[in-house]
Amino acid sequence: MHPGGFLEVITGPMFAGKTTELIKRIERQMFAKRKAALFKPAIDNRYSEDEIVAHNGLRYEAFVIPADEEGVRKIEEITKRENFEVIGIDEVQFFPMIIVETLNRLADDGVYVIASGLNLDFKGDPFPVTRELLVRADNIVYLTAVCTVCGRPATRSQRLIDGKPAPRDSPVILVGGRESYEARCRLHHEVP
Repeated sequence: MHPGGFLEVITGPMFAGKTTELIKRIERQMFAKRKAALFKPAIDNRYSEDEIVAHNGLRYEAFVIPADEEGVRKIEEITKRENFEVIGIDEVQFFPMIIVETLNRLADDGVYVIASGLNLDFKGDPFPVTRELLVRADNIVYLTAVCTVCGRPATRSQRLIDGKPAPRDSPVILVGGRESYEARCRLHHEVP
């Protein structure tokens, strides 16, 4: 465990391997005999109700928490009650802003916190929670995907509706996978 705790943020676009990296880091801590747990927002039910599942099929049991203020309080309560030394939060961008303060406090209390989340929404705007965590992080792991158009490093998540880029006025939150999103580079990311 890092003295005084540690806040690490894994970020990037969809299909960059954020969840895989989160699971890998949690498994490494468990191998080191540290008591660890994963949390995910209930809104993310794409592949499983009670597991974190990466797009490549890697899965790990997780506490499923409502993506609201009560859910954030539960993360802190469970972490303290179970004396977890390490916690991972997947899809952190779906939680309310109070999660930033909560994860910071847990790190201050000696917990190694690993948060994984999208850097930008489908329009290319920063997710507020991720942005705030990044400026407070002790370490940032920035991952890129591969642009589905040209093969260059992709830093953006392209939302698609019937195979075409989603218009700017579409809702920001739409949980989905390859049926709704592609990884794109700056040049090929489109928001009509």
